[in-house]
Amino acid sequence: MWIYLLQGIGFGLAAASQPGPFQTYLISQSLSRGWRHTLPAALAPLVSDGPIIALCLLVLSQVPPWMQRGLYAVGGVFILYLAYGAVQAWRRFDPALPEQAPGQQSILKAALMNALSPGPYLFWSLVTGPILVAGWREAPASGIGFLAGFYLTLVGGLSAIILVSGLAARFGPRVRHAMLGLSALALLVFGLVQLGKGFL
Repeated sequence: MWIYLLQGIGFGLAAASQPGPFQTYLISQSLSRGWRHTLPAALAPLVSDGPIIALCLLVLSQVPPWMQRGLYAVGGVFILYLAYGAVQAWRRFDPALPEQAPGQQSILKAALMNALSPGPYLFWSLVTGPILVAGWREAPASGIGFLAGFYLTLVGGLSAIILVSGLAARFGPRVRHAMLGLSALALLVFGLVQLGKGFL
């Protein structure tokens, strides 16, 4: 069991630290709404990954190319929508205004972004899925240990990203405004790249 737990921790750390649109979205939300309101969004993979894991393990041995392209296209459009929201937040930036509380919107948007990205499907069908299956066949506790190690590390890593970006915003309104603009630009680039992968 301990081997699978350590593998889960390693893969969770890799998934959390890999730059991508999801991490950029969390940074953008932390800068515009504050880390306290954004922190629940770190739980988004727990909301979206269940159906993804079930689909990959029970139906897919390999993600079909057409499905991968479709996910890229739909995910690209959604990321561009989030980029538009980040640009609007950057344009309306006013350090005198209090942080906005997004309620459940932040975690739902983050979960939707994760569900529309091909990354989790590829990850669970090609990389972590076979490890989970092997661990479960060996002993259910090994499979559960792998999942526990993976998600505890993933959620912890995403929470750290949110906290660091939120604390960096305390260097002053100019730094916060500039970082918000950079995160909006990064989301725009990620959206265009993902959209291009869907149609090329």
